[in-house]
Amino acid sequence: MKITEMFETKDKTIFSFEVFPPKKTSPIESVYGRLEEICALGPDFISVTYGAGGGGERNRTCEIASKIKNGFGVESVAHLTCVNSDKAEIDAILEEFRKENIENILALRGDYVQGVEPKRDFRYASELVAYIREKGGFDLAGACYPEGHVEAEDEVADVLNLRRKVDAGATHLISQLFFDNSVFYRFRERARIAGVNVPIEAGIMPVTNKNQIERMVSLCGASLPAKFSKIMQRYESRPDALRDAGIAYAVEQIVDLIANGADGIHLYTMNNPYVARKITEAVASLL
Repeated sequence: MKITEMFETKDKTIFSFEVFPPKKTSPIESVYGRLEEICALGPDFISVTYGAGGGGERNRTCEIASKIKNGFGVESVAHLTCVNSDKAEIDAILEEFRKENIENILALRGDYVQGVEPKRDFRYASELVAYIREKGGFDLAGACYPEGHVEAEDEVADVLNLRRKVDAGATHLISQLFFDNSVFYRFRERARIAGVNVPIEAGIMPVTNKNQIERMVSLCGASLPAKFSKIMQRYESRPDALRDAGIAYAVEQIVDLIANGADGIHLYTMNNPYVARKITEAVASLL
């Protein structure tokens, strides 16, 4: 089922997850037990990431997306980046997706890799979206950034780039993580004013350890509200307490987002069934 159809036919907030493949040094089957637990929670769909390391990781993304859909019965979305791929490589990946009945793609530019010269066929995610749309057969999601992409000149330039992505064929958007809902609401207003009228899912990451939050903030530049920082400081030396406080904070965010009409919630599960289950159970009656 294409994700666009879910937004068009369901009269509730879409609730989805993100998972990632195991490291190259681990067998792909090592994540199947956790994936089965996560799928059993009944999300509307699950997206599968991959890194910038080349074809092997892409194959793992395809295999896991196929396992989620064809093995566990949950619709999947495969991430696809383009900065290190040419058109022939993208064509080969799309063919893999078709063979596995994967209909949904999250089209991304991807991160530049130090020491690796980027390919020249695709400079931006909007160009990848347009290319796949022309090929046909896939529903296309795009990423959006409530606090602006780290490379954007300013908020105006960022939202205009987002409009180009939607005009190119992105039918819905999934946001980068954020910890202050007011940031998301301001972004959503800017997007609507700019004519971005497709559904926007809010990306929520439950923070379960201090290293995790430091790594994610360094990568995406998300700001930390004072309330959130105090929680981290109070419980950073108590892992179980920090995990549960992070879950509680994410639940509070989700409750507020649903009450304020978010089109969907995209939960970054970090492949953790315990965290995904606790949050799902806490908000199930609201969806």
